[in-house]
Amino acid sequence: MMIAVPGVLAPDQVARMRAALDAADWIDGNQTSGHQSALAKRNRQLPEDGPVARALGGEILDALGRSPLFVAAALPLKVFPPLFNRYGPGETFATHVDNAIRMKRGTDFRLRSDLSATLFLADPESYDGGELVVEDQLGTHAVKLAAGDLVLYPASSLHHVTRGERIASFFWIQSMVRDDGERRILFELDSAVQAVSADRSGDDRAVIQLTGIYHNLLRRWGDC
Repeated sequence: MMIAVPGVLAPDQVARMRAALDAADWIDGNQTSGHQSALAKRNRQLPEDGPVARALGGEILDALGRSPLFVAAALPLKVFPPLFNRYGPGETFATHVDNAIRMKRGTDFRLRSDLSATLFLADPESYDGGELVVEDQLGTHAVKLAAGDLVLYPASSLHHVTRGERIASFFWIQSMVRDDGERRILFELDSAVQAVSADRSGDDRAVIQLTGIYHNLLRRWGDC
């Protein structure tokens, strides 16, 4: 399932982050790449243990926790501390697949990457190229969202970033529900329950039954 999550960051948050990022020192993006990704990757990255990355990453994690749509779609168990990258003219990230297990260097933190996320930090009109292109069974999908918006997609997907300029945050999520198809069913059921309950009273029996089905499926499929 691929889904856009609008408004994760407010415009003033994006502006403050961009000011900090524009003043930061950037390094070769391959410092955090695996062997396969290093062959495809040409960009720059913020040092992941630097004070700017830690501070801005913490702010993003707080914002994710306040997004009902992100929580409903991802059912997050663990979120990798957000990283930051930027692409200049001619830089790109060719087709690749994300590592199944992500480990934070120097710590015992690790997660299974069920979902990948890109949080856009520049208005699409302000740069050329830089689209995230995700491949799935229905074809290819080019994504270039407004600043502050996020896209979630299965980490198992082949994807690439087209040549151009872009600045973004990216990270991975281990979901309580490993299987993408099961997560999709739960998300669609949750969305339906929310829509039905908005038009009916809180003690409506049908809403209660649907809510019970959602939680019983989550008990069956969930891991925590």
